[in-house]
Amino acid sequence: MYALATRRKTAVVSLVRTAVLALLTACAITGLSVGSARAADGDVTWTVRTAANGYGDDRSSFAYDLNPGGQIKDAMVVANRSKAPLTLAVYAADGFTTGTGQLDLLTKDKKSIGIGAWVHAGRERVVIPPGKSAQVPFTVTVPDRAVPGDYVGGILTSLRQSDDAEGVNVDRRLGIRIKLRVSGKLAPNLAIENLRVTYAGSFDPFAKGDATVTYSIHNTGNAVLSAQQQVTVAGAFGRLRTEAGRIAPSPELLPGESWKVTVPVHGVAPGVSLTATATLTPRLTDASGSTTSLKPVEATAHGWAVPWTLLLILIVLIALIAGALVLIRRNRTRRKLREDERVRAAVEEALSSRPARKS
Repeated sequence: MYALATRRKTAVVSLVRTAVLALLTACAITGLSVGSARAADGDVTWTVRTAANGYGDDRSSFAYDLNPGGQIKDAMVVANRSKAPLTLAVYAADGFTTGTGQLDLLTKDKKSIGIGAWVHAGRERVVIPPGKSAQVPFTVTVPDRAVPGDYVGGILTSLRQSDDAEGVNVDRRLGIRIKLRVSGKLAPNLAIENLRVTYAGSFDPFAKGDATVTYSIHNTGNAVLSAQQQVTVAGAFGRLRTEAGRIAPSPELLPGESWKVTVPVHGVAPGVSLTATATLTPRLTDASGSTTSLKPVEATAHGWAVPWTLLLILIVLIALIAGALVLIRRNRTRRKLREDERVRAAVEEALSSRPARKS
């Protein structure tokens, strides 16, 4: 469940709206443990909760298993906590994972192809007297050719108001999450993509530095998955292995979604060649809430951890040695030339001082 507040008018207001949506969604999902949610703004307040029926009395969200072509009926209860009548729009929308790892729902102007298209509320608008509640029935109808797997979205109530002070329209939304698993072959799978490792050392050529490992987690299967993560960095031939600290599990990713990860690894020896290894353990949650760990997925990437200060010292040393060798060779050449000149002069002197032979 989550409460959302959005604002629209200009491009700047749209950015503000997105930030508010993400913040309020996170607060509602993580801050509520009961089967209701609340949206409050001034004197206008309402709550939503799952209806008590054969599916449960105090559910925090809706969850179903249906075959392709199957149908199910359920209901949401909306209560007006205000002192005036309240008119709310009712609709369904597909879900997606935000950049902060929270579940959000598409706005009404965005096209839904899953939950938002398959869930139909019994009424598009509900009017609730002050202090009263109303039950809003809805039907979930799965298409005959629906692809097996998990689908996530929600059913929403919406109140549009004008904010004369800021000159914008405010769309306040409050709804309940719907998770649907369409029967068939379940193929949960995560892939590690774009794995890279970089290294930052210090001026001390023998001191350890920091590596940064980046990659994307891509849900390439048809089930909602989260993942436990582990990252290690090793030198040449697998030596000097260093493990990253504890990495938070990834958020639940819907089929097709990706999540970018950046992991710092401290205390890495500058062993010239680096090998980074990322390991994911996918976690699959069933309708009862039980979580199962699947076969780990692993990927590796290579990089450089060159101690540049030491390399510079070696370059200077090689340059000095090369210079010394050139100097020694030049000196030898000069000495040889002088010796040759001395021998030539001595021969000429000996020939010039030799008496002429009589005939």
